[in-house]
Amino acid sequence: MKVHHLNCGTMRAPGGKLLDGQPGLLRRSELVAHCLLIETGDGLVLVDTGFGRKGVANPGAWLGTPFTLMVGAKPVETETAAHHVEALGHKLEDVRHIICTHLDVDHAGGLADFPNAVVHVRAEEHDAATAPSNQSEKLRFRANQFAHRPLWSKYDEAGDEWFGFQAVRELKGLPPEILLVPLAGHTKGHTGVAVDTGDGWLLHAGDAYFFHGQLDPVKPHCPPGMTAFQNMVQTLRKPRLENVERLRELSREHADEVTVFSAHSPVEYQALSR
Repeated sequence: MKVHHLNCGTMRAPGGKLLDGQPGLLRRSELVAHCLLIETGDGLVLVDTGFGRKGVANPGAWLGTPFTLMVGAKPVETETAAHHVEALGHKLEDVRHIICTHLDVDHAGGLADFPNAVVHVRAEEHDAATAPSNQSEKLRFRANQFAHRPLWSKYDEAGDEWFGFQAVRELKGLPPEILLVPLAGHTKGHTGVAVDTGDGWLLHAGDAYFFHGQLDPVKPHCPPGMTAFQNMVQTLRKPRLENVERLRELSREHADEVTVFSAHSPVEYQALSR
């Protein structure tokens, strides 16, 4: 399988050093929406979708004005997953499967660009996004992003073990080299996506953590603004913190076998996209 690393939505949030640890407070930091495009023998697979073309056309309506202002999102066509797919010489209908780490607006915004793709997601995440049971879920997820009635493929907690992680699942219709790795905390149904490239594993950890320094094996660290942001947007604090620790352990003890990265670190994205 061939794996492409894509940035499907740059965000420039105010806060400077408080968010990215680099000098200067009176500037905007930069975050990416790190997605994967996987070429398999039976079509293309996307891991997350970024803002999407409708997010470019009308960001306030599609992504929500509070979100776009908070993260400094100004979506552009050349960063959409759809554009990346076409720029690589493929057609949009070649994307047969989409795997969502979770369904926040910056991860599910491009689903509508691939209406015929099967969308793989944890069952808890699907239920929270499509049938919210409280005000927090109603505010968090954007119903318009699911109005095209995606072809959902949902997964529960049953599964196997992978490098010490439990309830890991193979995906229906996809090769066994692609796995769901539950990482609850940021949202209830949040999951990582593991891909065996043939030259080692990649683990897309979604929003399980945001800053590359959180996985530092010697001195884990995170700027105070980014720490506060993660606390603000978490759903389940204890599982989130436990999963960060488990990811740090995985990265430390199996660095020669598994490359772990998050959805929004520009440092990790730049290293892998080379």
